[in-house]
Amino acid sequence: MQRLYIANKNSSSWSMRAWLVLTAFNIDFEEVLVRFDATNPSFKEQLSHIHANAQVPVLDVGEFRIWDSLAICEYLAEQHPDLALWPRAKALRAQARSISGEMHSSFMALRELCPMNLQMQYSTAEGQALWKKHAALRADVARIEHIWAKRADAHAFLFGNFCIADAFYAPVVMRLKSYALPVSEQSQQYMQQIIKHPAVSAWIHSGLEEAV
Repeated sequence: MQRLYIANKNSSSWSMRAWLVLTAFNIDFEEVLVRFDATNPSFKEQLSHIHANAQVPVLDVGEFRIWDSLAICEYLAEQHPDLALWPRAKALRAQARSISGEMHSSFMALRELCPMNLQMQYSTAEGQALWKKHAALRADVARIEHIWAKRADAHAFLFGNFCIADAFYAPVVMRLKSYALPVSEQSQQYMQQIIKHPAVSAWIHSGLEEAV
């Protein structure tokens, strides 16, 4: 059985993306958790034995290993064309790949100022202070909200059914929630859709149960 190497569910956003795709689409895999906190000072050394870049996630399929969350998801989509990990319509599939790629390479202010931490919850006042102080953060969130607003159904996922693109934006939902950043009602609806998804709920539950 293929193995997915991940780090802490409380804070590893890139691990979350690959794990969600495997779990949401019921693709068999074994989860291997490598903790990267003070309880495991040999984290990088352990990962270097899994792959030379010493980062997670890594998918070990037996014959070879795939690193990088987007590469893993593309591989899974190729291996399971019947599951519609990407939208089936060509135009929608292109859009889904584009916004996933944008998530993969952009939104640096949001990443740096609001690292994922499921066990933390800022007050509204704290979130507002962070929001007011950083124009780059406001710009990142505005762009994300613009992407989310393009979905055809306000009560659905980005392209109707849950797909790789939703998995890529799920950690963003966690950040916006934890840091109490102000977003539109439409964005809040999408966030609730993500949080209620069974795979996302399972990840959140495990992350909240982890020892700090």
